This record gives sequence, C-alpha cells and structure tokens, in this order.
Amino acid sequence: MKNKLLLVDGMALLFRGFFATSFRGNFMKTETGLPTNGVYQFLKYFLHAESTFRPTHIICCWDMGKDTFRTSIYEGYKTNREHPPEELVPQFDLVKKVVELFRIPNVGVANYEADDCIGTLTANFKTEAEITVLTGDRDLLQLVDCNVQVAIMKKGIGNYDLYSMENFHEKTGIDPQQVIEVKALMGDSSDNYPGVKGIGEKTAMKLIKEYGSVDSLLRHLSELPKGIQTKITNDREMLRISRELAEIKKDVPLEFSMEEAAWNRKKEDVVKKLNEMELNHFAKLIMTTA
Repeated sequence: MKNKLLLVDGMALLFRGFFATSFRGNFMKTETGLPTNGVYQFLKYFLHAESTFRPTHIICCWDMGKDTFRTSIYEGYKTNREHPPEELVPQFDLVKKVVELFRIPNVGVANYEADDCIGTLTANFKTEAEITVLTGDRDLLQLVDCNVQVAIMKKGIGNYDLYSMENFHEKTGIDPQQVIEVKALMGDSSDNYPGVKGIGEKTAMKLIKEYGSVDSLLRHLSELPKGIQTKITNDREMLRISRELAEIKKDVPLEFSMEEAAWNRKKEDVVKKLNEMELNHFAKLIMTTA
C-alpha cells in the first residue's frame, strides 16, 4: 500500500511529555505565563515519530472529557485518578492549536475516549492504508491487526516497542483480541475496575491461553479448580462489566475521509505562526529537527 496512516494518541503523548519535564519544575512559560512544557515535549515525540514512520496521512485523537459511556456502565471507572496539575490544564487547548498548525485533524467524540476514536479509525482505514498507532497505552495492543501495528513509546525519545500481527503472539503469548479477555479477568488498576477479585495477570493469562475467551471459560467453568470457580461465580457480573470496559469501540459515530488527513506540512508556514504565538522555542525545535 502507498498510504501510511499515523494515528497519534494525543492524550498519551501530552501527559507523557508533561510529566517527563515537570518533575524538574521546568514548565517553559511564555511571556504571558502560559506553561508549554507538555506541548513542547509532545512536539518532540511527534516530530521523531513522523521522521521514523514516514506517514502520508496523520490524525491526532483526544478525549473529550471524563464522562463517557464507560462511566455510565461503572461509576468507579477512573475515579482513582487525580485532577490534572494546574500547569497542564491550559496546555490541552494549546496542543490542539499547535496540531492544527500542521493541518493535522484533531479528532474526538463526546461520550467516547480517544482509544475508541483510534479503534474506529483503524477499522475504517485498514484496507486503505498501513496504519501505525503511536501511544504509550498498552490497552491499544488489542487493535493490532492486518495492516495495523502499535508503537508503544518507551523511556526517552525515539524508543518504540513495535507490535504487529507477525510478532504479537511471540511477544505476548496471546492474540490481540485476547488482550480484552485477560483484562476482563484481571481488571485494570489504572482505570479502576477490578475484574474478578483474586485473579491476577498470571492466572488470567493462563486461563485465556487455555480457553481462548471469557465466554469459553464460562462454558467450561465446571472444569476449573474449585477456588477459581468460586471466584468467577462470585464476581460473574463484574467480569461481564469489566470485559465491556476493556473493549475498545470500533463503531464511534464519526465521519472522516483519508483525504482530510493527508500529510503535506509546510515547515515555513508553521514556524511563522508559532513565532506569532510567542512559541519561538517551538519554532526553533521544528527548524532543527524537522
């Protein structure tokens, strides 16, 4: 395929960029006092990924607020997360403005997470393009498919753990769709849903490798050790809920064409606009790395 689509998990890159620099107290403020450290680091991550994966098309996806269909399913979903630091809050709007300067579409849909938008776009475009998902979130590994690879960002800039259909089973021991089944059993502490109490990652992996899915596991419940049977029986409803929370949607109501995501950046135009926005350090970064 000639088309190469880069799907950027904007939330993952922005948060990663902010916390990678804020621990030193380096918020890189403009003359008006606007913090820019997260956006600056986001830009560094993005520019390196663009030069590495050489996309012909790019889309950046975002969350649209904390309330989604998942919070209506389970009220405890992500309630363990602290509010973003005050220095990060104004950077949510700023990063989208910077992305727009590159003529890259910002995509987000109310009631869904960025993950769901990415999942929908992979489903819609995997026959039209070779897709790379850029993220730090391992939940997105479930999206690996024919023509879809996931690049998990590692420590530093330019370090990626690449997952594709060719290497996924060798690297994980399961298939991409089984990521959902494992998370249904073990839960997810970062997203604050429990799965089945008493079943951790090791046991969940063993059960899914043997039975393939939660549905198959339930059909063969009587074959399991008594302790496992009891845990699953006691938490059967939470198991169902956890599986629904873990699965990334691929049918988000968004209308989007590949043409809208065509990557034809003009560096000089972007640099000029960044200078006008008092983001001279951004402009210098582009000139030296792009």
